[in-house]
Amino acid sequence: MELWFSEQHTPHVKLSIRVNRQLFSGQSDFQRIDVFESKEFGRFLTLDGYMMLTEKDEFIYHEMITHVPLAVHPCVKKVLVIGAGDGGVIRELTRYTGIEQIDMVEIDPLVVEVCRKYLPQTSCRLDDPRVSIFYEDGLRFIRSRENEYDLIIVDSTDPFGPGEGLFTKEFYGNCYKALKEDGIMVNQHESPFYADDAIACQRAHKRIVESFPISRVYQAHIPTYPSGHWLFGFASKRYHPVHDLNAVGWNLLGINTRYYTPRVHAGAFALPAYVEELLRDVE
Repeated sequence: MELWFSEQHTPHVKLSIRVNRQLFSGQSDFQRIDVFESKEFGRFLTLDGYMMLTEKDEFIYHEMITHVPLAVHPCVKKVLVIGAGDGGVIRELTRYTGIEQIDMVEIDPLVVEVCRKYLPQTSCRLDDPRVSIFYEDGLRFIRSRENEYDLIIVDSTDPFGPGEGLFTKEFYGNCYKALKEDGIMVNQHESPFYADDAIACQRAHKRIVESFPISRVYQAHIPTYPSGHWLFGFASKRYHPVHDLNAVGWNLLGINTRYYTPRVHAGAFALPAYVEELLRDVE
């Protein structure tokens, strides 16, 4: 008998992956957590039946959400990561020797525990001495922070369930307050392609635009996410994501990447016409 994992992207579209075996299935206080193994995508993590990452394409997401702000901000010392229990963002951040402190806020301890055991490819740097893990709600954590971080990365799940509070105007306002005077916030911004996802994308963009003086959206191709066309948000108090890109400086760091390059960085902000229109409607 063949075993397939299927995720419904719309009432009429599903992504299905043939599964060799299921490595873990459990229910935390917040969500159902599953880890599967497949021939095409390697191991992959799902939460409440929604794809979070696969070993084959996770590098795209984690490189694009991490290296874009770090190639713009000239001096990132202290970083806050909200979500990211799989450890992929932490892995990329720890490649920067100049970063002194990384605070990770994850609501679900079981996600971290499961990823440490079954997804060592992403969780391999969670024990870096610069990393402190806080198991609490990101919305509550950020309320008490002010003028503290150079960079905030919001690696949240989709805007429902445990991740719902990370898409509110209150949350983005608190992120603004928690950043230093030249701070940057980057978040996953959903997909613009299918109707329901596009609405969520618009809603998040509208709230970020209301909170930050500089707000831009950029894109990447991630095969296992709905439609494969995925957006990220770049919000800043001072720096423009393209005009202030320091390509020479980033290249001199000698960080080896598989997707991100400064040329890809600049091009990622050149959005298709239909996406520009989608965002313009709420600006």
